[in-house]
Amino acid sequence: MRESNKLELLRLVQQNAPCSRADLVRLSGLTAPTVSALIGVLQQAGVVKFIGDGKPNGGRPPRLIELNGEHAFVAGADVGGSTVRVAIADLNGKVLGRWLNDLGTVKHPKVITNAVAAGIRELCAKVGIPEKKIVELAAGVPGITDARSGRVLSAPNLSGWHDVPFRDLLFKATSLPTTVENDVNLAALGEQWCGVAKDANSFVFLAVGTGIGAGIVMNGHLYHGTNWSAGEMGYLMIPGLPSDALSVDRLGALESAIGGRSIERTWRERTSMKKGIRGLKASEILELGDTGDRVAQEILENTAEFLATAITNMNLILDVPLVVLGGGVANDALQKATATYLSNNEFARPKLVLSSLGAEAQLMGALRLALLAAEAHGYQRRSGKKAQ
Repeated sequence: MRESNKLELLRLVQQNAPCSRADLVRLSGLTAPTVSALIGVLQQAGVVKFIGDGKPNGGRPPRLIELNGEHAFVAGADVGGSTVRVAIADLNGKVLGRWLNDLGTVKHPKVITNAVAAGIRELCAKVGIPEKKIVELAAGVPGITDARSGRVLSAPNLSGWHDVPFRDLLFKATSLPTTVENDVNLAALGEQWCGVAKDANSFVFLAVGTGIGAGIVMNGHLYHGTNWSAGEMGYLMIPGLPSDALSVDRLGALESAIGGRSIERTWRERTSMKKGIRGLKASEILELGDTGDRVAQEILENTAEFLATAITNMNLILDVPLVVLGGGVANDALQKATATYLSNNEFARPKLVLSSLGAEAQLMGALRLALLAAEAHGYQRRSGKKAQ
């Protein structure tokens, strides 16, 4: 009971700082002696600190308390199709440093694991933090991920990743309690924490990049599904697209049709006679379509129509008020064209907005997940234990 009360007080301090002991008594329902005793323990441990006096209310001014952000630190990692990114933050969520490594053509799980470990070591040295003060690590992977066991079940865009015990590999390389999650789910957490979805209790983060996936937040919490495949919208079967049986080892019909590589391939095929404009990225092609280029405009309209159909089908089931569009292909042109198609619906037409965090969404989500895990364990490092 004592440990439970201590964790509850830490949660309340984190959410309401700066606050007084009287505030914590009121918010927690605990007695004043219990709150004073537990805050004293937490202060002695360095987890919370007093920062001065608040406004008096007819008596002595109350002493204000806040979380000691530098008591410990967390690390987040984002594994992409071509890069690994790592960041370190303090307990208040302040990002202290970022690190990026180009994967090249070698994307073996152990190579990526070693890259994450190297990133944490280099960042700790760069910002002057002892590695032992990192208490949690969270990592995102572009694939179907069992967050409970920390296994990546399938990640077609990484090639060769099938039932990989990524959490165990990271723990072995870093000795850090680790949580592994799907990267689009992390992007949803990032937007919910400090992005455009801060005020949304239920929403979907829809990533359009090399692949297509969705992070689903319902009633404030990520929804994974029974087999961890909730949100794998790249596999949606839509009229006009192939209806082959689903396979975890290959891309789905939707992402094969309107993912970044497909957009670029279609552009190259249809502009083979034009010079100087064939080597555009998918997002650039969509932007060109918004300015009137005939071929690019047709690609933009085709992409937006398929995407709007996918969002409509999804929202007939989930009925969320907000869809956040992110990923490397998403831009103003795609958002505007897709929203136009959605506006034709009388219902199942959620508000469609662009991610405010952009490429940072996954990394911020990883830090948020690591902070939540740290909070659940009193911001103390769990020596020799893996995250559960």
